[in-house]
Amino acid sequence: MRWIFTLALIAVFGVSQAQEEQTEIEALQNQVRNLRHNFDIVKKQLDDVLWYDKVGDVAYIDKVYLTGPPKADRTQPNKTAQGYGNPFRFQSYIFIPKDIDPDKKYPLMVLPHGGVHSNFNTFYAHIIRELMAQQYIVVAAEYRGSTGYGRGFYESIDYGGLEIEDVYASRNYMVENYDIVDSNRIGIFGWSHGGMITLHNIFEHPNDYKVAYAGVPVSDLIARMGYKSQGYRDLYSADYHIGKTAAQNVEEYRKRSPAWQAHKLETPLLIHTNTNDEDVNVFEVEHLIKSLKAEDKDFEYEIYENIPGGHTFDRIDSKKAQEVRLKIYKFLAGYLSPPKPFNNVKALRKAAYRF
Repeated sequence: MRWIFTLALIAVFGVSQAQEEQTEIEALQNQVRNLRHNFDIVKKQLDDVLWYDKVGDVAYIDKVYLTGPPKADRTQPNKTAQGYGNPFRFQSYIFIPKDIDPDKKYPLMVLPHGGVHSNFNTFYAHIIRELMAQQYIVVAAEYRGSTGYGRGFYESIDYGGLEIEDVYASRNYMVENYDIVDSNRIGIFGWSHGGMITLHNIFEHPNDYKVAYAGVPVSDLIARMGYKSQGYRDLYSADYHIGKTAAQNVEEYRKRSPAWQAHKLETPLLIHTNTNDEDVNVFEVEHLIKSLKAEDKDFEYEIYENIPGGHTFDRIDSKKAQEVRLKIYKFLAGYLSPPKPFNNVKALRKAAYRF
């Protein structure tokens, strides 16, 4: 449509004026994109304040700056530019239970958020309260590509790539800086994109995690590109991201897909999926499960049938979601031994919702 508009401008005003009009249009579009990112920054800052209201009674809350690997070379074409190759800066949330003994050591839970371009926000407040009640320490990285930190940060996205190492860097930061963290009791869990990052972390760093849970994880990017919209596919093929479609570079998408990396599993793992998931189609996770079985891997899984909530069926506030989360916590506790594990849904609910 843009080329039709450009031809019309040429016909009416001539080449030079048409070029001037086109330049102004592109400048306006760029301003709109920047305004959207500025608005996202404000939303993120407001949500950060809400953390203190929602979990401040049970947790010490901090947000720290860390570094991960430098940006990928394909996004830094000018190798002589100032700052080329510098480690990438990002922030991580830290939650520490207020009732712990500072002279003891506690298990650490690494919690990567989901979403192609999303962030760690108070949607997870009840889950954080549940983790605090069990006396887990939690770190949640705002890895490259997260929303709410400006356009440059947003366009640093590396889905299934360097973001994995950002999350791993958050794990290492906690071990290196907090004596209360037990380096032998570290777990990782997440949902959707966060479930995918969880899988890649245990695949790439199997000796550094005791256990993992992957909920409705993105599992096969090649298949995903086939059933998602063109707008969704464009997020990946953008010049600042992978830069090519799956058809143009199928191997790159395969490398970023957990279902094609199943041979790497060594860590105890629980997988959940839901047949009515409207985001990560159940067949993606089924592919992952079949791949792990084909590699003769030892893991646990459950395919839930049409549980209300779809993609967020075990993260929302329903009784069924709480029952499923209790299963997750019991699985994790078997390897991490939190001081105050939940024994029933009533204890979970009281921790998360106060009553």
